[in-house]
Amino acid sequence: MAVSVVRTRANMGLEAPLVTIETHLTNGVPHLTIVGLPEVAVKESKDRVRSALLNSGFEFPLKRITINLAPADLPKEGAQFDLAIAISILVASQQINIPHLSTKEFIGELALTGELRPVRGILPMALACQRESRRLIVPMDNAKEACIVQNLALYGAHDLLSLVQALQTNELMPYQGQALEWTQNSNGDFSEVKGQHFAKRALEIAAAGAHSALLVGPPGCGKSMLASRFASILPPLSQPEQLEVAMISSILRAGRTPQLSRPFRSPHHNASHVAIVGGGAKAKPGEITLAHHGVLFLDELPEFDRRVLESLREPLETGQVHIARANYSHAYPAKFQFLAAMNPCPCGYLSDATRQCRCTPDQIQRYRNKISGPILDRIDVQVDLPAISPSILKTSTDTIESSESVQKRVIAARDTQFARQNCYNSSLSTTQIDQVCSIQPTTQSFFEKAMTTLKLSARSYHRILKLARTIADLDRQAEIEINHLQEAIGYRQLDRLFSKGI
Repeated sequence: MAVSVVRTRANMGLEAPLVTIETHLTNGVPHLTIVGLPEVAVKESKDRVRSALLNSGFEFPLKRITINLAPADLPKEGAQFDLAIAISILVASQQINIPHLSTKEFIGELALTGELRPVRGILPMALACQRESRRLIVPMDNAKEACIVQNLALYGAHDLLSLVQALQTNELMPYQGQALEWTQNSNGDFSEVKGQHFAKRALEIAAAGAHSALLVGPPGCGKSMLASRFASILPPLSQPEQLEVAMISSILRAGRTPQLSRPFRSPHHNASHVAIVGGGAKAKPGEITLAHHGVLFLDELPEFDRRVLESLREPLETGQVHIARANYSHAYPAKFQFLAAMNPCPCGYLSDATRQCRCTPDQIQRYRNKISGPILDRIDVQVDLPAISPSILKTSTDTIESSESVQKRVIAARDTQFARQNCYNSSLSTTQIDQVCSIQPTTQSFFEKAMTTLKLSARSYHRILKLARTIADLDRQAEIEINHLQEAIGYRQLDRLFSKGI
C-alpha cells in the first residue's frame, strides 16, 4: 500500500502524548517532506533515515514521500521519531509487512549505519504505552531503564535490520534483562557528626513531618555536614515515588542510569533563576524539580539571587512549578524538603565566643535583609548552631546515635501521619489542622499569649501547630501538649532575632 500508519511518542515534560506517523508515497520528483510542527532535529531525521535504510540493505523509495506527524498542532522535538519514520517508509513502500502493527509503538534514534541509539525521556513514554496496553520497541540501551515500568510488553533492539527481520517472522523476543536496582544515599551517617545535639533533634523533627529547615551558625560548626547527612534519616522511597524520581531523571538523560535514590541537590549560589526553577527555550526542569521527593539544600542562603529565593515561595506551598511558553506550558512536580544554611553575619563570627565579629550593624542588617520575611516565614524549623569546641571533637562515636536509629523514629512518625490524615504534617490544609491539631483550652491560652508576645504571623500560627503535631507524633502522643508547643515555638525564634538585628 502507498499509505502507512505507525505509532510513537513525543516528549512534553513528564507527559508523553501519542504521535502517529502517517507516510504517503506518490509518483513524482523524488522528495521527502515532513509536516506536523517538526523542529530541527526532526527535520534532519530524513537524512539519518535514508542512510540507515540503505546501509541496512533496504531501498529508499525514489518517489514523492510525505510524512505527517499527527496531531499537527503538537510541537515535535528530538530524534526519537527516527525508528518510527523508517518503519513507516518500509511499510508504505511494501518492502516489509508487520503483523498487528497498530498494537506496537516504536521509539529510537537511528545512526547512519542502522544502529539504534538511546533517547531521553523513555520512562514517561513507557508508562504511557503501558496504560494503553501496547507493545513498546526501543533501543536496547533504553530497555533496561524502560523495564522499571511493570506489566509493560517491552522489546529491545540493537539495529534496524535485525528488528525488521524479527518483526516479519514474529520472532521478536520480550526483553528479559534485569531491571535497575534502587539504591540509598551514601552521603554519610549522623553518628559522624559530633556535638550539635539540638540541631540533630531539629533535623529529626523536620524529617518526621517533611518540614523545611534553616541552619544558622559560624563557619565550621557543622552546618553543611549535618545537611549532607540529612537524607540518611529520611525513609526509603515508595514505589510510586521511585518511578516519579526516575521519570524526572529520564527526561534529562539519554541511555544513562536514572536517579535511583532519594535526591539530594545542592546547587551553587551562583546558579541562575532558570537553573533553580527550570525554563529555557525547551522548558527543562530545574533543581527544585530534580529534588522532587528529596532534599534541596541551599548553602550560603543570602548569597543566592533575591529573584531565585522569591521564586521558591510558590513551590514550597503547592509542590509544583509551572513553566509557561508561547505555545505550551509544563507543570513539573517540586515536592522537596527545603534545607538551607547561612552564617549569622558576613564574616560569620557574630555568635562565635572564640572569634570577634568584624561586621558593623548596618552590614549585618543588609546581609540578613537579603532573605525576605515571606521566605523566612515559610521555614518551619530555624536553628541557631553554636561553635564547636575542640573537646567535643574527642568524643567517641560509640555514644552517638546512628542514622539508622533516627530513621526508625522518622518512619514511625510518618506512618502515624499517613494513617491519620494520608499526608505529611507539613502538608496539612487549614481544615485538617482544625481536625488533627486540636489542643486543650489551657494549652490554647498559652499559645495565644505566646503569639501575641512574639508578634508571630497567622502563617506562623498554623506552621507552629503543624510542627507541634510532628513533635507529638515523635513522642507518640495523641494530643498536642504545652511542651510540644514550647519546643515548636523555640524553632521560630530566629525570625524575631533577625528583625531585631542581633
